[in-house]
Amino acid sequence: MTYALTNKTCGTLYIGVTNDLERRMFEHKKKLVEGFTKKYGLYKLLYFETYQYVNDAIRREKNMKKWKRQWKIDLIEKDNPNWKDLSKDWSYLLE
Repeated sequence: MTYALTNKTCGTLYIGVTNDLERRMFEHKKKLVEGFTKKYGLYKLLYFETYQYVNDAIRREKNMKKWKRQWKIDLIEKDNPNWKDLSKDWSYLLE
């Protein structure tokens, strides 16, 4: 999966890739992994795409990271115009 995170509406954006989105969101929300997402408090899931093959997800992630910010915003707002945290109701992530 390729996914996008933020800390607030129109805030810092992060594009990542994972084979287990639920586990990865748990790690982001609990700030278990050092790096960019922990430094900037990025834990709100805005967007994700699923892929059958990991190489396709990695290719998409690398491509999206090269995009202009507005292109990423346009992609997010197409399906999530209010920048809702798509993982907000995954209560087991907060246990």
